[in-house]
Amino acid sequence: MHAEPPLIAAGERGLSCERGGFCIDPWRPVARAVITHAHADHLRAGCGAYLVAKEGLAVARARLPPGSTIDAVDYGESLVINGVRVSLHPAGHVLGSAQVRVEHGGEVWVVSGDYKLDPDPTCSGFEPLRCATFISECTFGLPIYRWPAATAVAAEILRLRDAAKAEGMPLLLGAYALGKAQRILALLGAEADRVALHGAVEAITRVYRETGVRLPPTVAVADLSRKEDWAGWLVIAPPSALNSAWSRRFGRAPRVLASGWMTVRGTRRRRGVDAGLILSDHADWGGLLNAISATAAERVLLTHGHTGPLLRVLRQRGLDAGTLRTEYGDDDGGDELATGALP
Repeated sequence: MHAEPPLIAAGERGLSCERGGFCIDPWRPVARAVITHAHADHLRAGCGAYLVAKEGLAVARARLPPGSTIDAVDYGESLVINGVRVSLHPAGHVLGSAQVRVEHGGEVWVVSGDYKLDPDPTCSGFEPLRCATFISECTFGLPIYRWPAATAVAAEILRLRDAAKAEGMPLLLGAYALGKAQRILALLGAEADRVALHGAVEAITRVYRETGVRLPPTVAVADLSRKEDWAGWLVIAPPSALNSAWSRRFGRAPRVLASGWMTVRGTRRRRGVDAGLILSDHADWGGLLNAISATAAERVLLTHGHTGPLLRVLRQRGLDAGTLRTEYGDDDGGDELATGALP
C-alpha cells in the first residue's frame, strides 16, 4: 500500500499540486499556474493559464506577453480546481502579492510566496492564515536581519538628497522596479519633490497609479532634456542601472542602494554604491518568526534563503520543520531578471 503524495511538492516545474492539476509560481511552463506575485522569478511566461489576485491583475498583464490567459479572483474568494479548494490572501510584499491557501480532504496548506509584515501603503497587508502546513520564504532567515522603521529610512533618503543638492548633484537611488520603488515614493509623500524615474520604474509606477494607488508626482528621465540641471533631483532606478551607461548622464552623483542586504558589511562596496539603506519588501527575522507562529502550523517548510538557523529555532519549538528546493531569487534578483537592464 502506497502512501499518498503530499498535497504540495517541489518538482521539476515548481511547487506542484498534483491533485489539483496546477503549479504555484512554476519555473517551467505548465498548463495551469497559480501566481503569488509578479516578480520575474515567480511569474514567468509560457504557461497555458494564470490565476492571480485581482489587486495584481494589471501588473501581471504588464509583465506577461499580450494574449496571455489570466484569470483573477478577489482576496479570500475560493475556487475549486479538480476537487481542490484554492484561495488567495494578502501577503504584503508588493501590489497584488498573495499567499495561496490549498485545501483538500480537510487538509490545509498555505504557500506564502514572498511576504512582509511591515505596513506598506501601496499594497494590502499580510493576512495570517491558520493551516496544518506552511510553506514560508526564508530570504532573510538570520537574526542579524532586523529592519529599521521605514519612516527613518525615508528621512535618510531626504537627507542624502539634500546633501547631494548642496554639492550641485542629484541623488541616484537603486530600488527595484516593482514594489520597492513605489513604496519609497509613498513613504516620501509630499517631500518627494522633483523625482525622476528610470524607464523600468516609470512603467510599473504607471500601472500602480492606474490601479488606484496614490503616489506623488514623478517624471520619466527620458522625458527630460539631456541638458537638465539635475541638482536636487531624486532619480530612482533599478539597482543594475546605477553604474550602467544609462547613469553616465548624472556624472559623479552619489549612488545609493535600498535593500535588506545593506545590513551586511561589505555589501555596499561589492555593489559599487556610495551608501546603503536598509529597506526590504521581505520579512526580517522577527517577521518570519511572527508570521509562522500566527499560522499555528505543525509543519513548516522553508524555501530559498538562509534556512539553517530558522530550521533550528522551529525544531526547538517542537515543529516539524524542513526545506523545499526552489528557483526563486533574492531581495533584488527576482525583479532584476525582468527590469534591471531596461533603458
